[in-house]
Amino acid sequence: MVRGAKVVVRRRVIWTLLLAAGAVALLGVGSSLGDVHAHALHRRVTAWVCAAAFLVLAVLALRTIVAEMRTIVRGRAGDSAASALGVAVSFVGYVIALFIALDLLAVPVQHLLIGGALTGVVLGIALQQVLGNVFAGLVLLFVRPFGVGDHIYVRTGSLNGPFDGVVTDIGLTYVTVIIDGRPTRIPNSAMLGSAVGPFEPV
Repeated sequence: MVRGAKVVVRRRVIWTLLLAAGAVALLGVGSSLGDVHAHALHRRVTAWVCAAAFLVLAVLALRTIVAEMRTIVRGRAGDSAASALGVAVSFVGYVIALFIALDLLAVPVQHLLIGGALTGVVLGIALQQVLGNVFAGLVLLFVRPFGVGDHIYVRTGSLNGPFDGVVTDIGLTYVTVIIDGRPTRIPNSAMLGSAVGPFEPV
């Protein structure tokens, strides 16, 4: 069973590498041989075909990478954290792939980037607390001071602690802890700023 799983993972890694290599090759061909503003028809067609094919291969490679990440995170932090992380990574990857494809087509990406930067600043100010919880959630997922199923002891002033409970879920915005028999969702930023350790009954 373990050997079969390793074979599947190996095939996915090879498939991802092949897709990424194909996308990079198309990027090189489109940049050197394609030009959407050229007088020659074949150069314009080359630019459009390479941009479209690059976008397809990049999306396929990204989906394979996200699937692997979800499998790894699901085993450590549960389904909700895996899904949330997959959505975040997919969004960033799609935006990058789209900008590269637009650059192949000589679309003025710098104007889009300036507009996106201004929009990002506004959204960052408006969603400061949410983004803080998301980044804290990423730290909790990768540093892993605790995991799903752990009985933890939390010492904090901001959450009116100390308290103890069993972790049932770690998401990108909240950690769900069973406290006194009731599920309680605690913001990730509050958990990251607290002293957390294994619960040891006296």
